[in-house]
Amino acid sequence: MRLTEPEHPQDECGVFAIASISNVSTDIFYALRTLQHRGQESAGIAVYNSGIKAIKGMGLAHQALKPDDIKNLKGDLGIGHVRYSTMGSSTIENAQPIVVSTNYGDIALAHNGEIVNADRIMDELKKKGWAFITSSDSEIAVRLLANDIANTGDPVKSLKNLMSLLHGSYSMTIMIDNRVFAIRDPLGFRPLCVGRTKGGYAAASESVVFDTLGGEFIRDVDPGEIVELLPGEVRSIKTSLSKGKAHCMFEWVYIARADSCIDTKLVYEVRRRIGQRLAKEQPVEADVIVPIPDSGRSHAIGYSEASGIRYSEGLIKNRYVERTFIMPDQSERTTNVMLKLNPLKSILKDQRVVLVDDSIVRGTTIRQIVQIVRNAGAKEVHVRVGSPPIRAPCYFGIDMKTREEFAATGRTIEQIGKMITADSLGYLSVEGLVDAIGLPASDLCLGCLTEEYPLTVEGEKTRYQKKIDAWM
Repeated sequence: MRLTEPEHPQDECGVFAIASISNVSTDIFYALRTLQHRGQESAGIAVYNSGIKAIKGMGLAHQALKPDDIKNLKGDLGIGHVRYSTMGSSTIENAQPIVVSTNYGDIALAHNGEIVNADRIMDELKKKGWAFITSSDSEIAVRLLANDIANTGDPVKSLKNLMSLLHGSYSMTIMIDNRVFAIRDPLGFRPLCVGRTKGGYAAASESVVFDTLGGEFIRDVDPGEIVELLPGEVRSIKTSLSKGKAHCMFEWVYIARADSCIDTKLVYEVRRRIGQRLAKEQPVEADVIVPIPDSGRSHAIGYSEASGIRYSEGLIKNRYVERTFIMPDQSERTTNVMLKLNPLKSILKDQRVVLVDDSIVRGTTIRQIVQIVRNAGAKEVHVRVGSPPIRAPCYFGIDMKTREEFAATGRTIEQIGKMITADSLGYLSVEGLVDAIGLPASDLCLGCLTEEYPLTVEGEKTRYQKKIDAWM
C-alpha cells in the first residue's frame, strides 16, 4: 500500500540529459529542481568521466543530493532523474539513473513512462537465467540495451532494437559510455524536448528547464525519434517505428508546469481555454470563482473570463506541507487537508462559490475541501472540473491503476456531486477538452476518459476497435 493518497493524477518521473563544454553536475541538479513536480520520491545524477559516476537518494532533489556530492561529481556529459513510482516500489534500489557495466562501457538510463509488456519480458528473461536487482521496468530496458550492445557494438542500432521491443510509454535519457542520447516512444505518450544551454545542448521532460538554465527551447523530440546530444549540436536519428501520436492529455490538464510548452502547446494557455470552455458547457449562477490551488488556478481564470464572475483566491495553500497522507480516521484526514488549505472567510462568507479544479480521481479530498468552504460560511458550493470523469486505468505512466478507486466508477455525475456534498457538479466534455488542447483527438491518449487505448492492453479496448477481444 502507498503511504500517500494522491488527490490528483501523479506522473511517474522527470528526465534530463546534457552535453556541454564544461562540468554539468550543477546544471543537472537545477534541472531536476525545475522538474520536481514530476516526482518527489527520489532523485539521481550520473555523469561521464572516464566511466560513469552516479549519486542518488530518496526524497526531493535538494534532500537526496548533497551539495558536496554534486560538487565532486565532475563530467561534461550527464543525465538526471526525479521519480514518482507507478511500477516498482519506492526504494533506493529503484531510484534512477540505473547504471550497469558492460564490455562496451558503462550504461546509465533514466526513464519516464511505463512499459506495458515489462512483466512478460521479465518472465521470459528469467527463464533464460537473467537476474534482476529491482522491481522497476526501467531495469528491464537497461539490461536489454546492454545485452544488445554486447552483440552489435553499435549504440544507435541497439537503441533502435530496444525501441522495437518495448510496448508502452517512455521518454528516456541514456548514456552509453561517452555518448548521451534521448529517445521518445513511437506514440509520444510522455513529453520530451531539446534545447540549447550556455555550454551545449540538452534534453528534458519539459521546456521550462531551459528557462531555468538560461538557455533556449528548440523543439519537441518527435515520437519514435532518437537524438544524440553533443556540445555543438543535436543529432537527430529517425526510426520507422512511429505510426501515429498519443500525447497524454493529462500533461496539459495537470501534470506539466503551466509555463512549459508541451508538443507545441503552451500549458497555461491550454488550461485557460479549458476554463473558458468549461464555463460555457457548465454555467452556474454564482458570486465568486475560487481555484483549488495550485492546479486549478489557470482553469479558474479562464472560467472567470468566460463567465464574467469575479475571480478570487479563497483558499490559501501552505507550501510547506507535502502530500495528503492516509490517516487512520476521517477526522485526522480532514485535519491534514486543513494543514494544506486554509479558507479566507472574508471571501467565502455568504457567497455562492464555484470551486474549480483540474480533475477528480477518488473524490475524497474535494469532498473535504467543499466542507471547508461551507464551514467558512459559503451559502452555496458548486464544483467545476477541467477534465471529463476518469473512468479507466492508465497503463502508460500515470498513477491511476484500478477502476474501483475512481469516483466516477458506477456513479452518475449527479451521484458524484452528492458524494462530494456539492450543490452542483460539472465536468468538461471530451470534445471540449480536445478543442481546448488544440490537437486532433487522434493525436491524444484519452484512454482513462473513453476506455479506448491507443496501444493494445490485455482486457481493454483499443482505439477504433469494435470488439474487446479483437486484440488477441
